[in-house]
Amino acid sequence: MLAIRPDTACWRLLSGPGGPGAESLPQHVTRLGRRPIGGTWLMDVLDASNLRGRGGAAFPTGRKWRSVAGAKGEAVVVVNLAEGEPASFKDRTLGALRPHLILDGAALAVESVAASRAVVYVGRAHTAAREALQFAARERRRLNPRECHFDIVDAPDRYVAGETSALVNRLNGGPAKPTITPPRPHEVGVDGRPTLIQNAETLAHVALIARYGADWFRQVGTAESPGTALITVRGGVVRPGVIEVDRGATVGAVIEAAGGLARTPQAVLLGGYFGTWVPAVEAWNLRLDDKELAHHGTSLGCGVVMVLPAASCGVAETARILRYLAGESAGQCGPCVFGLDWIASAMERAARGRADASERDRLIRWGGQVSHRGACHHPDGAVRLLTSALRAFEGDLTLHLVRQPCPSAHTASTILPGAPGGTEWQ
Repeated sequence: MLAIRPDTACWRLLSGPGGPGAESLPQHVTRLGRRPIGGTWLMDVLDASNLRGRGGAAFPTGRKWRSVAGAKGEAVVVVNLAEGEPASFKDRTLGALRPHLILDGAALAVESVAASRAVVYVGRAHTAAREALQFAARERRRLNPRECHFDIVDAPDRYVAGETSALVNRLNGGPAKPTITPPRPHEVGVDGRPTLIQNAETLAHVALIARYGADWFRQVGTAESPGTALITVRGGVVRPGVIEVDRGATVGAVIEAAGGLARTPQAVLLGGYFGTWVPAVEAWNLRLDDKELAHHGTSLGCGVVMVLPAASCGVAETARILRYLAGESAGQCGPCVFGLDWIASAMERAARGRADASERDRLIRWGGQVSHRGACHHPDGAVRLLTSALRAFEGDLTLHLVRQPCPSAHTASTILPGAPGGTEWQ
């Protein structure tokens, strides 16, 4: 996936050398200057900036750092670049192009929370990002022996491998499977120590905020959602890719920045596989503001905007995602292992015209039985997607439930990225 430059006024994280390959440390320092030294002052600046995590949870960054800084014992800082979401490429793109921006933010976090260890947890399949970060870490140590040392650790190719408790388990020598909390990582995490786990994009924003301040960060975006965001745009657009946009931009503006529509749209998937389907007419003028999105029952999640063409079947595409999510269960609890399989099977039957009107009621009932009953939030995300599909594709589902199959149910998806299930948790 290539980064697309939609608007130089909003290009922050992706500014710099325009060619392929990672920005070197000399290029990085020449362009931005040396970073300041982190400390409690930076937490105050992050509070004033209202920077929220870009990994999906949107938790206030300054508050998160304070929870780790206030805990007992030497802390650990983890850069989360697992990015197991098949529809998202933003973090791996950032890692491949601007590794020093991420490592600047991580080093600032280490200094601010008084950590003694830093880890970069990067998806095993993200080869370009991992190699760029490895080279960047060596480059920094070579030019400044006192620079923070970063351990680069592979994340398994599993959907839930980047979930915080799964990440902690993996770094502690176990499988990358989620566990029921508490204790939470900021209390007892990696090596049994307070652990700050921060998404790669979030730390890149920190590196710029530390240099330019909270007011600069808030010059774009909205009061609720200031700054810019990296968005993976996919599906029925002219130029799929990773773009950077103002958080005050609309979904329609994001699509236009990706070259505009390639085909007439039916719906937009916001937030990735744990996200929500929104009818295209409703999505177009929605701003990427957390409050506005929440008011419409959706969120930006992991920063995915996927356009479903009118010629595609939303029921069939949803069935494909649900089958993938069922296969990505960590296998630790019944609601996830059995419930997601039942839900995916029911959606597949509906898409193939092999169900009746009672199938919709079963889907609603099973969704209620599965939601909030798992060892982690994996089933909750799947049910969120299901619920949005039942609304967005109500008309298509009704046709399928009176035994009208759709040709799309028997062919490969034309818009969804390949999402083969992983085979290992280690």
